[in-house]
Amino acid sequence: MASKRPSSTAARTSPKANAAPASAADGLGTRLRHARMVRQMTLKVLAGAAGCSESLLSKVEGGHATPSLAMLHKLAIALDTNIAALLSAPTLTASPVQRASERPSVRFPGARAAPAAGKRRRAEGSIMLERLVVPSPGQLLQGDIHVLEPLARSDEQIHHVGEELGYVLEGELELTLGDQSYSLKAGDSFYFPSTEPHSYRNPGDAVTRILWVNTPPTF
Repeated sequence: MASKRPSSTAARTSPKANAAPASAADGLGTRLRHARMVRQMTLKVLAGAAGCSESLLSKVEGGHATPSLAMLHKLAIALDTNIAALLSAPTLTASPVQRASERPSVRFPGARAAPAAGKRRRAEGSIMLERLVVPSPGQLLQGDIHVLEPLARSDEQIHHVGEELGYVLEGELELTLGDQSYSLKAGDSFYFPSTEPHSYRNPGDAVTRILWVNTPPTF
């Protein structure tokens, strides 16, 4: 009696539909250490420029800690680069089309809210960036979908050279520019020069998604 052949369905392996979002620590430590060494900076010097401890920076370089967006921004400035360059490996061939099922993403830990009297400090929801295009050297535009879990926020205000615009796809957004805060809902849009100190948060109890474009690449 002939033995059964394995079915073609079982033999085939289906491709991943959507890769799990990477942590901001994935590959970051190696690129961060390389950038620091190229600029001949010690851990102490870079930590001082970024306003963090040497031990924390060492953990980030070793892939054992994930920095916040604000800390990563400070590190990028100190290293004369941008967040996109620290997070993304160089791409040799880039297609002009980015399929939804192949869209890379990176997740950052939530900032920690100031505790109420007698209560412990607690972490807020995380922030995930879905890359509309994979950042490439020399690229002038960057587009992402920012996905904010309930109560997620971007930590302290940052500012840098450039321009930014966005469109709230769903949920609520509180955008702070300098001392002024604005409440936005799905369908609202915004624009501001990146030199204006800015931060944002999701004040609601549902996920917020924002189409965000900036130039030059920052995140």
